[in-house]
Amino acid sequence: MIRRKEVELGGNVLSIEMGRVAKQADGAAFVRLGDTVVLVAACASNVERQGIDFLPLTVDYREAFYASGRIPGGFFKREGRPNEKEILTSRLIDRPIRPLFPDGWHNETQIIASVMSADKENDPDIVAITGASAALYCSEIPFTTPIAAVRVGLADDELVVNPSYEQLQSSKLNLIVAGSKEALVMVEAGADDISESQMVEA
Repeated sequence: MIRRKEVELGGNVLSIEMGRVAKQADGAAFVRLGDTVVLVAACASNVERQGIDFLPLTVDYREAFYASGRIPGGFFKREGRPNEKEILTSRLIDRPIRPLFPDGWHNETQIIASVMSADKENDPDIVAITGASAALYCSEIPFTTPIAAVRVGLADDELVVNPSYEQLQSSKLNLIVAGSKEALVMVEAGADDISESQMVEA
């Protein structure tokens, strides 16, 4: 059964679709913002890993060349190892999600976020955070608090939700917020001489 939900967000439509692809995963979400599309799949082992006192969660975010319409050529004809952006985005996905697992969950858990299409407006990293939450929430994995993420910029002294790459270049603020209905679970920000009141409003 295919399920789809859409919501207007910062002048774009964010859509989450489940049940069309990655049916062998425990949970999968096809998330789209503008023409940026990310497929996020979540899987967990049925067997608890013995002898550990931490959550064995692995997050792997990849931006393949084909997502932007390019194919590797020359000497390197395949995708290389994760670049710095991919590593940092994997951590960005991990940070708000990890604390929401129940205490004592020691099963190997893996989240794979694959950028299927990348436009020149919307950064897939924010889309991947929301997609990871959706994939986990619709699965049998014990993840009961869905979250979503947005990026907030400050362009021409006006706050912009999910600013484009162009807007972000001139923005004095780059704030990433992830949270549930009840509370914020992550705030990351970089700013250039903005007031405390602007930061609180953002």
